[in-house]
Amino acid sequence: MKIAIGCDPNATPLKKEVIEELEALGHEVADFGSDDPIYANVVFEVAESVAQGTHDRGIVMCGTGIGASIAANKVHGAYCALVTDAYQAERAALSNNANLIAMGQQVTGNMVARLMARIWIENTPKFDPSGRSGPKVQRIYEYASRNSVQV
Repeated sequence: MKIAIGCDPNATPLKKEVIEELEALGHEVADFGSDDPIYANVVFEVAESVAQGTHDRGIVMCGTGIGASIAANKVHGAYCALVTDAYQAERAALSNNANLIAMGQQVTGNMVARLMARIWIENTPKFDPSGRSGPKVQRIYEYASRNSVQV
């Protein structure tokens, strides 16, 4: 799987841990950087890459992950879930078909981040659109395709 990843300078150590985990699992990881203190800039690049199909999935990070998830969700075709534990990472894939996840350096330990990335990636191909969550996710897609939110 081709995975895009990026963060602000605060989250660089966490990003390195996640890259190491994903590469150890055999995935191709594209590092979009971590030099820009305005996390939205790199997050937009990662989310656009995923939404356009250049990368299969994306992971974005900032201090808490909140801002990164909000920024990613402004990109049409990006569906980013903020994850803080292993169960949320699993459900982001299985129940929500999230094509990006967000994490926070200041609130997530290295081993937890590695575990969440692994669980999310391993469960990503298992989303069942005909399952219980399928209609819920489809409704989100339909709304997003017909409505452009102005900020």
